[in-house]
Amino acid sequence: MLSIALSELIQIFRNRLVLLTSFVIPIAPCAFFIYRHEIFAELGSLGYIAAVVMFTVAAFGLYTTTVTTLASRRQNLFLKRLRSTPASDAAILGGLMLPVTVLAIVQVVAILTVLAAVTGTPDSLPLLAAAVVSTVAMMLALGLATAGLTNSPEHAQVTTLPVSLGAIGVSTWVGISGTEELTQLKRLLPGGSATELVLNAWNGGVPVVESLPLLLPTAAWVVVAVVLASRMFRWEPRR
Repeated sequence: MLSIALSELIQIFRNRLVLLTSFVIPIAPCAFFIYRHEIFAELGSLGYIAAVVMFTVAAFGLYTTTVTTLASRRQNLFLKRLRSTPASDAAILGGLMLPVTVLAIVQVVAILTVLAAVTGTPDSLPLLAAAVVSTVAMMLALGLATAGLTNSPEHAQVTTLPVSLGAIGVSTWVGISGTEELTQLKRLLPGGSATELVLNAWNGGVPVVESLPLLLPTAAWVVVAVVLASRMFRWEPRR
């Protein structure tokens, strides 16, 4: 798996378009949110800023890159060739996804660290870490599921829009309006409970024990996405 991951990492750094669209462009809106943090804190809260920048990176830096990468590797028959090696299916997918996952986590940690340096540290770092890990797992699983519906890297520009824009939209909605109204709906939507978890972790005021159940909806989406991926994922192009 590590040899596959290293090869994939080299390919990422050689592909300037992937670096630009998946890892550089998401930084621009995040930098703007941090630069104008006082305005956005009045609109929502500092926790809202943290949640939005987290989902911006997770949606574009992780989810979209996952779908595009798998579609590309399927199209050029690289997935098919890998399956002819002794590596298991899980090792192949793990190796391909490990670099983008690590890069996305590094981005999120770096951006949230800058936000904390500018505005002050969050109330609960362990709770914030749980929110980040669960969000990364959800977006990665959704990426695997969406890859099964994506025929080519160009097609990924269309198939990734509903989830990527939807997750950021849900995060913005929950971050600004809270969960006092339509509580269950907001928590069940992809990204809703994770956003509330970030709000509680950054802003404080909610006991950790009461926040932990918010991990369940995100975990449920991971399970649903993995089940869908196991049924829809293809290793070879459609003929």
